[in-house]
Amino acid sequence: MKLLDGQELAGFIKERQLKQFSVLWTEYHVKAKLAIIMTIDDPVINLYVKLKEKYGQDLKIDIVIFRVSMVSLAPTIEKINQDDSFQGLIVQLPLKEMSDADKYLNLIDAKKDIDGLSEMAIYDPATPKAILWLLAGYNVNLEIKNILVIGLGRLVGRPLVKMMQQSGLNPIVADNLTNNLPEMIGQADLIITATGQPGLIKASMVKPNTIIVDAGTTSENGQIVGDLDPDVYNQSDLILTPTKGGVGPLTIAALFDNLYQTISDHFIPKI
Repeated sequence: MKLLDGQELAGFIKERQLKQFSVLWTEYHVKAKLAIIMTIDDPVINLYVKLKEKYGQDLKIDIVIFRVSMVSLAPTIEKINQDDSFQGLIVQLPLKEMSDADKYLNLIDAKKDIDGLSEMAIYDPATPKAILWLLAGYNVNLEIKNILVIGLGRLVGRPLVKMMQQSGLNPIVADNLTNNLPEMIGQADLIITATGQPGLIKASMVKPNTIIVDAGTTSENGQIVGDLDPDVYNQSDLILTPTKGGVGPLTIAALFDNLYQTISDHFIPKI
């Protein structure tokens, strides 16, 4: 088995970003500052936010966490939109009420939307960007692969398929209405899954030498788990992301890449 180690790649990216954010301060006197708005108190979500906060602090970026009610969400977004000391804004999903998520995401100023989830987003969504970074880092040639994307959620599957199609790729897509998923899995050379259904993919479904990127996350018995059944990791002839340190570290790195990019594009004083 070969593991796609996102943690190692993220380390190299972080070194580059540390230099970039340092230059913003030393040459342009621009201090990077990011707002993260949360509407729920959940151990898993709290962990994700803590990891973002730690990563930003390592880059000497100011991270401000806003814990608000749904009633206060829109006013808080607008307040941060108007405050130019904040160059980036993340509305942490899931919201306490997800039915109007698109409405709130679309309130974010496009140039501050480093998650890339609003309709007017300028920058690529972080997790799909991270997945493509991971595959490129391990020299996976997507043009010669039979690619299967499982799950069409707002955070991963839907934007990833769009980004791939824009690059001239033609991934096969499966969602909760697909009735021949085991057959599709067995024919794929590269599987990218993001459904949040633990144990969805079994070892018996996958052919030898398949590349699998598991971007699905959910909480089960207090543990964060992906879409792969544990027996998949007993197969010696697969290339896949580890249970920890696969896509996640690169997703955080991609967020801060987008933050650097928007500061470069919109917040450096023009001479």
